[in-house]
Amino acid sequence: MRKIAVVMIALLGLLLLAGCGGDESADQAGRASAPTVMGGPAPAIAPGFREGAPQKDSPAPDQSNRKEVITGSVDVTAGDPIAAAATVTDQVRAVNGRIDSRTEQPGTDKRTARAVLSVRVPADSTDAFITGLGGVGTVTRVSTNRDDVTMQWQDLDARIRALQASVDRLKALITGATNTADLIAAEEALSSRQGELDSLTAQKRSLDDQVSLSTLTITLTADDKHAPGDPDNFWDGIVSGWNSLVDWLHDAVVFAGKAVPWLGFLAVIGGLLYAALRFLRGRRARATTPAATTPATTASATAEPATAGPAAATSPSAPTREAGKETSGAHSAGDDQTEQP
Repeated sequence: MRKIAVVMIALLGLLLLAGCGGDESADQAGRASAPTVMGGPAPAIAPGFREGAPQKDSPAPDQSNRKEVITGSVDVTAGDPIAAAATVTDQVRAVNGRIDSRTEQPGTDKRTARAVLSVRVPADSTDAFITGLGGVGTVTRVSTNRDDVTMQWQDLDARIRALQASVDRLKALITGATNTADLIAAEEALSSRQGELDSLTAQKRSLDDQVSLSTLTITLTADDKHAPGDPDNFWDGIVSGWNSLVDWLHDAVVFAGKAVPWLGFLAVIGGLLYAALRFLRGRRARATTPAATTPATTASATAEPATAGPAAATSPSAPTREAGKETSGAHSAGDDQTEQP
């Protein structure tokens, strides 16, 4: 009994020790998992403001520094395109623009009058200038294009500033150079940088010109009332027919004048061909003349033996008689053979 009691006490002691160890390990695990914060609880991090996430209230791009190249074309019909082109030129000069090219084609009976101008006007006055073209004539078509070159302009500007700073430093090095080798190296680098700087500066200057002045192509043509066309009445028909006859005669005379040299050339070629044919025919006639006289000589030579004498004329008759006799003898012999039984 005493042994059983000791064993029970030992088991109870082990159970108590196990329970206390579990509580301490749980407390240690809880303390380890809880974050250590100095000065208060950790602030909550919103999902939209994590590191690397875009902000919702980003600043809008500055539209005041936007660079645009404006190009376009305008078609205008007017009663007198040449006079209208002069009016457009005055309007371009009034807005401090310039005329890059101007082409004028006066009207005739066969073609309409026409004028084409390539103008440069300030970019901020482009829309007002196009609207003002309505006073010159009837605007039939307007087409404009705005090309954004802001990034290109900013890139050129940044590269120019960097190169300018590099050029200034190289100039300072050249001023303070103490030996010839350093001076030569600095001058070579300065020459390369200065050339690149000048090229970029020229590109930026050209881009600034395109941005500041718009390029427009204006085409001025005559309207339908002033354009040449079919006649409207009898008298206009007679005039048109007479003009067409005169034009045809003029074209025929011109064609005849152009054909005269060709006719002379063809006449010379024909004469040469005719002479060549006559020469060939003469050679053929001379080549066939001896061949025609040879048979006549042969015939005369064969006729002389026939007149040699009467003996020669009568000699062929003897063989003929002998042949007749032989033939008659043969018939008689055949008759005798058929009569025998």
